[in-house]
Amino acid sequence: MSPTQTPERVELGKFFMVSVGEFEKGHATPEMFSAAIDAEWHRLLGSPEYVEFSSRHAGQPLEHVSSCGTGRVSWIATYEKLFGPLPDIWFTDADGTVNHEAAARYRKTGEVWAAWNCSPAPGDPETVPQPQKVTIR
Repeated sequence: MSPTQTPERVELGKFFMVSVGEFEKGHATPEMFSAAIDAEWHRLLGSPEYVEFSSRHAGQPLEHVSSCGTGRVSWIATYEKLFGPLPDIWFTDADGTVNHEAAARYRKTGEVWAAWNCSPAPGDPETVPQPQKVTIR
């Protein structure tokens, strides 16, 4: 796996694919409940490669928007149809600690109950954050 193809980035790409499918079906906005994957999303936002990454995985640029909530995560069945069971990285915090209890609950029930504070939204290159030019003198 190359340095840019971390488990977090691979799963972010899958999440983008699932998100677009959910948008097209008119389903609820997908909830980003993984702190580890959301941290990777934040690292990628505004980088020169973000629009390309988003377009490659979602067919369009996606925005990162505030969307706070807690409850049953709506898109798990769609993910499983496309990719199989969620890997543990989905239950990992930004510091790399896996919530084994939450992962075990998912493995037992097939459902994820979690809190989230952001979601993707369809966007266009004009509204997706672009990298800022920096001049060093």
